Amino acid sequence: MMPLAVADYGTEYKILKIGGNNEVKQHLADLGFVVGGKVSIVNEAAGNLIVNVKETRVAIGKDLALRIMV
Repeated sequence: MMPLAVADYGTEYKILKIGGNNEVKQHLADLGFVVGGKVSIVNEAAGNLIVNVKETRVAIGKDLALRIMV
């Protein structure tokens, strides 16, 4: 298990755990990051990660990516 922030680009991962308080977990769930879901990193731009989640591209900060364990 590792944080999404250090995962390899282009590889699909399964989300195993989401850390943080309830507000952070709810925000990530609203974006599509749920335990058991699939996620992959597409690119990095201006310190943010561009990721594919639920067939949608989303930009998240590294601070949030550190809370998503794959």
